[in-house]
Amino acid sequence: MANYWLAKQEPDGPRGYNFEQLKREKTTVWDGVHNNLALKHMREMKTGDLVLFYHTGKERQAVGIMQVTSKPYSNPNEDVERFIVVDVKYKKSLKRPVTLDEMKNEETFKDWELIRISRLSVMPVPESIWKRIIVLSQT
Repeated sequence: MANYWLAKQEPDGPRGYNFEQLKREKTTVWDGVHNNLALKHMREMKTGDLVLFYHTGKERQAVGIMQVTSKPYSNPNEDVERFIVVDVKYKKSLKRPVTLDEMKNEETFKDWELIRISRLSVMPVPESIWKRIIVLSQT
């Protein structure tokens, strides 16, 4: 059974990467994560897991879904072994982005890391929250 995750990315700026780029490129290496808790979450990712692609910065919204296509492995571009990456591929765009403000207005989301630990870049998504985001994206 697949697990659900959320991974944040700044869509603009010098190191920015957005969901439209992933859609065009089809696959990418998810890297640049240095926070210990986010790295812990990434170590738990498995091939086939689904990941919400979340734009940070001005947008602050979930915009699409990607799928993990590799086990976590050491980042070949980093000297520190604990910094890991996973390979991901484009799965699908959400019919409509779901904003952080919408999520904050839902009781279902109140204890979730996205609301409680706003700077965390990778986090698990409980199945009930995943399903609710999908429903919200279709309205």
